[in-house]
Amino acid sequence: MNPSQPVELLAPLSGMLLALDQVPDPVFSSRMLGDGVCIDPTSQTLCAPLAGVISNIQDSGHAVSVTDDNGVQVLMHIGLDTVNLAGKGFTRLVEEGRRVTAGQPLIEFDADYVALNARSLLTLMLVVSGEPFVVLAAQGEMIEEGRPVLRLSPGEAAADSIEEPGSALFSKPLTLLNAHGLHARPAAVLAQAAKGFSSSIYLHKQTQSANAKSLVAIMALQTVQGDTLQVSAAGEDAQAAIRALSALLAEGCGETVVTAAEPVEPVTPVSSAALLRGICASPGSAFGQVVQVGEPELEITEAGTGEAAERDALMRGLLAANEALQRLQADAAGSAQADIFRAHQELLEDPTLLEQAHLLLAKGKSAAFAWNSATAATARLFLGLGNTLLAERAADLSDVGRRVLKLILGVEDRAWVLPAQAILIAEQLTPSQTANLDTSKVLGLVTVGGGATSHVAILARALGIPALCGAPADVLTLADGTQVLLDADRGELHLEPDQADIDHSRAARERQGVRRQREVAEAALAAVTRDGHHVDVTANVASLQEVEQSLVLGGEGVGLLRSEFLYLDRNRAPSPAEQAGTYRAIARALGAERNLVVRTLDVGGDKPLAYVPMDAETNPFLGLRGIRLCLERPELLREQLRAILACAGLARLHIMLPMVSLLSELHLARKVLEEEARALGLSELPKLGIMIEVPSAALMADVFAPHVDFFSIGTNDLTQYTLAMDRDHPRLASQADSFHPAVLRLIATTVKAAHAHGKWVGVCGALASETLAAPVLIGLGVDELSVSVPLIPSIKATVRELDLADCQIIARQVLGLEEAGQVREALRLYHAATVETSSVVEH
Repeated sequence: MNPSQPVELLAPLSGMLLALDQVPDPVFSSRMLGDGVCIDPTSQTLCAPLAGVISNIQDSGHAVSVTDDNGVQVLMHIGLDTVNLAGKGFTRLVEEGRRVTAGQPLIEFDADYVALNARSLLTLMLVVSGEPFVVLAAQGEMIEEGRPVLRLSPGEAAADSIEEPGSALFSKPLTLLNAHGLHARPAAVLAQAAKGFSSSIYLHKQTQSANAKSLVAIMALQTVQGDTLQVSAAGEDAQAAIRALSALLAEGCGETVVTAAEPVEPVTPVSSAALLRGICASPGSAFGQVVQVGEPELEITEAGTGEAAERDALMRGLLAANEALQRLQADAAGSAQADIFRAHQELLEDPTLLEQAHLLLAKGKSAAFAWNSATAATARLFLGLGNTLLAERAADLSDVGRRVLKLILGVEDRAWVLPAQAILIAEQLTPSQTANLDTSKVLGLVTVGGGATSHVAILARALGIPALCGAPADVLTLADGTQVLLDADRGELHLEPDQADIDHSRAARERQGVRRQREVAEAALAAVTRDGHHVDVTANVASLQEVEQSLVLGGEGVGLLRSEFLYLDRNRAPSPAEQAGTYRAIARALGAERNLVVRTLDVGGDKPLAYVPMDAETNPFLGLRGIRLCLERPELLREQLRAILACAGLARLHIMLPMVSLLSELHLARKVLEEEARALGLSELPKLGIMIEVPSAALMADVFAPHVDFFSIGTNDLTQYTLAMDRDHPRLASQADSFHPAVLRLIATTVKAAHAHGKWVGVCGALASETLAAPVLIGLGVDELSVSVPLIPSIKATVRELDLADCQIIARQVLGLEEAGQVREALRLYHAATVETSSVVEH
């Protein structure tokens, strides 16, 4: 059909034709969800008004959308408030994705039941794709089902109708699982994802609604764990938006979520004249001198010089702030800081804040006054809601507000003049101030405000700076230069520290610093034990930048390339050319003599993709993850394998399959790999291996081994599946310990089976990055340790201090222990003895 030809829509049922203005519901009568007509029905079967595909049908059966081959989309909504009937009174006759003909029955409904239990039987037919139309029947006229009632002119769609197409689509009710509701970071994830769709999208909580593209609006809903939420979307991509955002909410919007959490009683710090107590925000200890820090007052003129000029000033400030945050985010790529500054960027684009500021500009106010008023008012709102998490997020909003305000006013940021060994004291520190600290001078942080979940706390941990928050206001009266001992682990600030404690803190810090310098200086040396046993130490990476950094720090290759970095934080899949180009660049950086182990796409369940529709799962860790998802969507796997194969020959290419639990999964994946390699004319296949992440794979390692080229053990997932403990659960995380003898026994089983068939084994989970674990892993026979990039020098240095025969002895001993704590203690004693021996040898 010619897409510009007129399209006639048939009446979906019989009844009286009415204009939308007569519908007693402002959502419909205001045409917010699209224009069309209303029918007061006399029949009880809803039929298709045109031929097309069922693009959406609500499980409750009260609403359905049909889209024709030219993109014309029509929504039909039976009755008002019928979603509350939860499907009672409705019978669906078609399924989503099915092609239907014009006039085909779609839904049957019990008119008497609906009329008695819902607000109205009025049924809407809305042209949600925005095409202009003429009505072919008079208002108040009785029409029969199947009669033409609207004539659309697809080629004449007006620009404004394209800008805000609407469709009355609602998600299923969702239970919010985030322990602290939708605070800044999960709200930012949700808002960012929503902005990737052209539809108008709202988040609903009972009678409240929020623009889902507004971080501030989402946070102001003041959601808590257990709230029931719904997502609505109006527009051409409404269905995709609802699926993506529903999946994000179900999975915690980037946070690990738990189904239940008992309330934690707040800790009330008790202080004395010589000791001030707070809450540990970042572990560690430091002895230094007090430096009181704060921000100077800014002078703001209320009256503007003209709306146009002030709008330009605001826009310049916002753009400059965005560029600064982008630089901070790039410098902190892959870390906690990056997520925080990404959330700050979201605030710069927040429609609610910008709307408030523009309203003040229209009233003649200056850009500085308008922006400051908007951010300050919202910060006060967060502080006044009585929610600790939202109060902490007010600090982030103030930080962003002040950053833009300085740029508008032309006030330069002045670096603090700090003495050596500074312990910074403040009412509150902003994330920007914390991220820019000179860690060569700043040894610790103490604040009156904030909490262990604040962004400042997260940044302090990332920088390795001990920090105390929630300290009494007395701390602000301490004179600059006062000598104090900060013991963040115990939540203490000692004002009259004992000399022995000071000496102990200094000695520990100095030893660690000297050791780190030596490790980096010797990073290029091979990781060979004292008795000549070589262990490959490679890197876990998620970018070309990390690959390059790993080589500088002595990395011997890439033991895990997380290929999902190409797919995340975007609204459409990376092109085959983009994928292939990235893999080739990484392979060239490594060179032909180093291993490149590429893990195929490991998403699904706990890591959803906005552009790969996935049903919400009750337990995503036991659902469609990794290879399971890729085999269910084979074209996704084929496209990725083609891109990976593009770098064959540039490095020693290995392909690794995640979450394999069945031998048949390996066979199917190998078949696809062989087909794609033949299609590209490759004469030699890359090495193919699997991750050992589930107990079944470890226990069946002897069955898998003949069919793989290598194993790589993902200890994070293997631990939580073996112990049935979520490693991020607030009450179980300390017990979900990879040092547990059960996990170590599975590693031993895997290594034994692999070596019996001449195959090598690596460990790429977090256990490989722990120096304490190196002896037991080497003793069990692990051939490769793939570790976090910054820890490469430390792990290599640890290997050089060990003796293989001793490692084998300690490995056998710890396998017979009962709990992870016992294993850790045994390895601590072994480590202490090893370090002492090494020191004697060196001197």
